[in-house]
Amino acid sequence: MPPRTGSAGTARAERILETVTDTAFPGPHGPVPARLYGSPDTATPTLVWLHGGAFSHGDLNMPEAHDVGLGLAARGIHVISVDYRRVPPWSPFRKTRPGKLPGIRFPVPLEDVTAAFTAVAKSLSDGGVETTRIALGGASAGACLAAGATLDLGTRQNGPSSLVLAYPTLHAQLPPLQQEVKRKLRGPRGLWQFTPATVERMNRNYAGSLQNMNDPRAFPGGADLSQFPDTLILNAEYDTLRASGDAFASELAAHHVSVENEYQPGTRHGFLNRPATPAMTTGLDRIASWLQTRARSRM
Repeated sequence: MPPRTGSAGTARAERILETVTDTAFPGPHGPVPARLYGSPDTATPTLVWLHGGAFSHGDLNMPEAHDVGLGLAARGIHVISVDYRRVPPWSPFRKTRPGKLPGIRFPVPLEDVTAAFTAVAKSLSDGGVETTRIALGGASAGACLAAGATLDLGTRQNGPSSLVLAYPTLHAQLPPLQQEVKRKLRGPRGLWQFTPATVERMNRNYAGSLQNMNDPRAFPGGADLSQFPDTLILNAEYDTLRASGDAFASELAAHHVSVENEYQPGTRHGFLNRPATPAMTTGLDRIASWLQTRARSRM
């Protein structure tokens, strides 16, 4: 499907639209679709990006994939937006049935991501681009997959040079909310939030079994994060999933990993899926500047 037009918000993004290319990378379960924004060179950071969607929804045409790709490319980032096989839909209101769940489950989506990142690194290396400049990132469930793939890749030599996690969910169970966040979510702002029960149902649906719920590659929160690269965590201010982002930041710091844990003021979960809003513009500005700073430090 061709990319959508008219949603990037800047003339430069419209010009970049002409360079957008659909492709696919080989994976253990078949081709992994991807979309390329901009061109790699020795001065441009590369970001392999993963959309969210509770592990069961989303695609390369949603704003969190396509508009993020256009917006970051307009800010000087070479973006490879990667799709992945999604698990079956689930209900936030019904308990997941016991036992092993059928269909696509963990680790299939993760293996798609790991295969795509590995293929990108090889392709850029073969083209003479320094692979120490390849970042990995994602939003919401995509952030969980990005962190899981970082664990799966094993070492800093094989994995990403830096990690971008937007309003991430990273733990099998939602950690307790800090009192500051609880106060922010009083009243109408507390409506339509992720509850511990909702997160458990979403994660159980993705994992497919109770055993997989304990696999750190599925939910990296609480794992050994000592080999993680520099990480930017960009939370939404009014989002219960901040509990996971904040806890993960503390875990990274405990493993002596450089981490910047921030939130976008006035935002709710999914602000990178709302094109032409100030929150999305500010979020993309922050991601681009952070990646460019990391790239310059490696020159």
